[in-house]
Amino acid sequence: MKLKLSEMKVGEQGKVVGYGSGKKQYLDRIFSMGLTVGTDFEIVRIAPLGDPVEINVRGFNLSLRKQEADILLVKRRN
Repeated sequence: MKLKLSEMKVGEQGKVVGYGSGKKQYLDRIFSMGLTVGTDFEIVRIAPLGDPVEINVRGFNLSLRKQEADILLVKRRN
């Protein structure tokens, strides 16, 4: 089941499976950070208002704005 990254909870793990619609500037930034299809990640922290979302990806922590997190379509890993 595909969902937005912003719909996941702290401690959950997932995999990037696609991209939703959004501004090209956000999509370009996502690609430049290495969040390509098939990339595994774990939710580390979510700010109280949901912005930013911190994930661990490829061995480093990365903070994403809510608009960026909403573009990423992901699948939960069991």
